[in-house]
Amino acid sequence: MHTQPAPTGVPVLSRRLIGAELLVVFSVSLGASGLVALVRLVGALTAPSGLRSQHAVLTPTLAPGRPWLDLTLQLVNVAITVAPVALVAYLLVRSGESLRTIGVDGREPGRDLGRGAALAAVIGGTGLAFYLAVYAAGVNLQVVAGALPDEWWRVPVLVLAAAQNGVLEEVLVAGYLLHRLDQAGWSPWRAVAVSSLLRGSYHLYQGFGGFVGNVVMGLVFGRLYQRWGRAMPLVVAHTLIDAVAFVGYAVLHGKVSWLP
Repeated sequence: MHTQPAPTGVPVLSRRLIGAELLVVFSVSLGASGLVALVRLVGALTAPSGLRSQHAVLTPTLAPGRPWLDLTLQLVNVAITVAPVALVAYLLVRSGESLRTIGVDGREPGRDLGRGAALAAVIGGTGLAFYLAVYAAGVNLQVVAGALPDEWWRVPVLVLAAAQNGVLEEVLVAGYLLHRLDQAGWSPWRAVAVSSLLRGSYHLYQGFGGFVGNVVMGLVFGRLYQRWGRAMPLVVAHTLIDAVAFVGYAVLHGKVSWLP
């Protein structure tokens, strides 16, 4: 993946400015989430009970017993969570680029959907098997994919939460971060390693399995972004993976013996 020179009249970003920009973006988004996740993991490790007897809730209710307030808070939470994507879009425009530079656009809908669906099938299936294995080994918390009330809006909100994760993580951690590190002169594998470790860090609250699984996912997604130059297939894949996990958990939990 090679960075195109900035258009005439657009200031070229220095390595120092790129570093400062990345620090600002991730200190108000997924970097901060990584720090919180680390503290939560320490709390889980120092709790009287073991990891597998504790829960990591991915989509909790925000107003128990008050469904309309809960729905409103869920929608507000999604809007706030994806706000850093708007910050990244602004910063790219300031440097003479756009989200299209990192392949976040609708130029190749068929190819993006096909690549994303294929990637979701592979990563989603292996990810589920890995989670069940690490949970059985006692190195991961029990992941509760959804704890929303049984209201008419439960499934739409779960799908929206999945899209929120796909857009936020793949635009920031795959597209934007790898693009900026490439501009800063980092080698492809060094950049992917940093991106993958960051991805794993904000999943630490799930346990060591969540960290390792997402680091591996980050390595795959990062290399594919560098090969394709597009983040959209990764957004599609991540959204599909989480949507199946969230909705599937809501439908199957308590009805099948193999799902904790």
